Amino acid sequence: MVASQTQSKVLFENTFHIEDLAVFDDETLHEILSGGFGVTMEQLASSLQNTSQSLLQRIEQNLPSQQLPDFMRGQPLSPGKREQARRQVLDSLFWELTYRKTPQLYEELTEGERLHPGIFQRLDADVRGKVVVDIGAGSGRASLECVLHGAACVYAVDPSPGLLHILQRKLAQNSGPQRIIPRKGRFDAIPLEDASVDIAISCSAFTAAPEQGGEPGLMEMKRVTKPGGKIVLIWPCPQDHQWLMRQGFHYVVLPLDRDMYVHFRSLQSALRCAQHFYAQNAAVAHYILTKHQPNVPFSVIGINPPHDYCWLEV
Repeated sequence: MVASQTQSKVLFENTFHIEDLAVFDDETLHEILSGGFGVTMEQLASSLQNTSQSLLQRIEQNLPSQQLPDFMRGQPLSPGKREQARRQVLDSLFWELTYRKTPQLYEELTEGERLHPGIFQRLDADVRGKVVVDIGAGSGRASLECVLHGAACVYAVDPSPGLLHILQRKLAQNSGPQRIIPRKGRFDAIPLEDASVDIAISCSAFTAAPEQGGEPGLMEMKRVTKPGGKIVLIWPCPQDHQWLMRQGFHYVVLPLDRDMYVHFRSLQSALRCAQHFYAQNAAVAHYILTKHQPNVPFSVIGINPPHDYCWLEV
């Protein structure tokens, strides 16, 4: 799941290392090496100089054959330039690495990012009694809301094994009928048949960028949705609004009469997430330490609160 793809600037503190690229499966590595996620071949070749032989072998195995000569031609760099290239690569892959390396920390973040209750109140008629696919489902934030609003079945699709494992643990605690079916998949490869769902949703995951949806992902969502059904994108990126309007989406924003907050599970959790996800905004940690409480306004964090969605009829 993408989440907070709503951020318009870099707020995180990147603590990952280049060796962490080994966490990606071959399919994701191939996508990265094909230019996905904004990583250039020059950046990648530079960042991998002086890294482990095992990682280099995996990269070479998944590298498109036409790019192998360029990759192998990389010139030795000074430590400073090599580190700069690594920062560029790791920053481009920050959220993908977070989903796979630190899924529990990501769960701490997203469980506190509570959606405006009016969103699913308005979507109730579209969800109740229906078959739903939630793409970029993560640990199940929107999937669980769909069940609460009476969905007959929800396919929770995400590429991250760690996030799907968290969702499966949540489902194991429920002794009732299991209406959520976790599935490994991506926006451009939804593991469902044509016209098999009534509504396709994505919450804080879909963006206009092809590696996080874009036109390939939108075509896949249309493929699996029945004619007359809907595609709903909850908490879309503000910078994607014009692109979405050009695709025919209708935009809905719910009015706010007060600040919306991120509700972290504890003061320690709030500080932990602030250090990792919002380190470039010192006001967040200052607010937590000054107020001595784990609830932080979205206005302090500096990102758009989750009180909007857009929809498209198929």
